[in-house]
Amino acid sequence: MKHRQRGISFIGLLFVGGVVGVAFVLAAQVLPTLIELQAITKAANKASGGSTVPEIRAIFDKAGAIDDIHSISGKDLEVSKEGDKTVVAFAYTREIHMAGPAYLLLKYNGRSK
Repeated sequence: MKHRQRGISFIGLLFVGGVVGVAFVLAAQVLPTLIELQAITKAANKASGGSTVPEIRAIFDKAGAIDDIHSISGKDLEVSKEGDKTVVAFAYTREIHMAGPAYLLLKYNGRSK
């Protein structure tokens, strides 16, 4: 009775290891942008408490200096009123260089609560 071997070959192991490695590097580059998005959302929620547009932008810029936000500033915010509530909206993109001419483009947008 002949028994067949089971498992992964060395070439298969190298391929799976390469795919896992590329996924890990990609995740390591995307994670800081997600953390920055959370900081931007938090700063927009804080800034929506202002009463005038310049005050809202100043509050956002101060919060951005504390949380080290570089992707967007107070002048990039869209401030509007919905009923008696001030809404601060934002939208921006981030590019992550992958290899050669390849880039990963991340588009983020959000608004205050």
